[in-house]
Amino acid sequence: MIQKETIPLPYAATSFPAARDKLRKNLRTFPWWLVAMSAIAIGTFWLIATKPTYRDAFEFIKAGLAITITTTLISYAIAIVIGLITSLGRISNNIFFRNATTLYVELVRGIPMLVLIFFIALVGVPMILDGLKSLGAWLAESGFAAIGTALTSIKSDAISMNLRAITALSITYGAFSAEIFRAGIQSISKGQMEAARSQGMSYGQAMRYVILPQAIRNVLPAIGNDFVCMLKDSSLVSVLAVRDITQIARLYAGRSFQFKESYITLAVMYLIMTVILSFLVKYLEKRFGQNERA
Repeated sequence: MIQKETIPLPYAATSFPAARDKLRKNLRTFPWWLVAMSAIAIGTFWLIATKPTYRDAFEFIKAGLAITITTTLISYAIAIVIGLITSLGRISNNIFFRNATTLYVELVRGIPMLVLIFFIALVGVPMILDGLKSLGAWLAESGFAAIGTALTSIKSDAISMNLRAITALSITYGAFSAEIFRAGIQSISKGQMEAARSQGMSYGQAMRYVILPQAIRNVLPAIGNDFVCMLKDSSLVSVLAVRDITQIARLYAGRSFQFKESYITLAVMYLIMTVILSFLVKYLEKRFGQNERA
């Protein structure tokens, strides 16, 4: 039998299916959602540049941008400290410390955030001030006149709504951060602690130099996502008349009746900030992942 000689196909013919499959894969994995969000942002900025009503709304609302960013940064920095201390209490062998921190976390998680903001700002802070005044009166009667007079002279109006809002956000997100840190600490093998203690370290030293650095690296993406959530939830402080971008947008819309222009501009401003922060979190996650593999 005479076998037919196979003729090799040209390189272009053989590579075409592979190129087509690669193109299909790229189209499937391409971030079309980012294109859509970019189009929304570009379209909004085009409206701001060409439409006087949108431009006026943007110029008015952007005045609260500094308050929004400052409130978020300060609140989350305090929340991280509260969360870290609370997470150590959640895993502590001390009965009082463990139960106190657990009570705090469960209370915060069981109450809506808006209710917590009202309660902390309008009930909790005045109660603390009343307690300080009572302490001052007792100190004044005990012979510590200078300290007592300073405490009794504190007025409720001295605590601004901005500070109350920061306090409310810090306490609320401190509980959420505590659960993130607790999960990160418990994800570290117990052998790490045992090895550190066998080297002569105390419990505190082992936690500080061995456990926490690994735990923080593991929970960094979750912490970053939590920060993005706080940026969005900071809009809730507008109920306390804090002049962030949400409150200013409400004031502008109520005064000018330009509701569409005000709230479209406000939504896109939040969208841009959260997308930028999300990409930063993903970059840090990738960066730390590469360092860990190295």
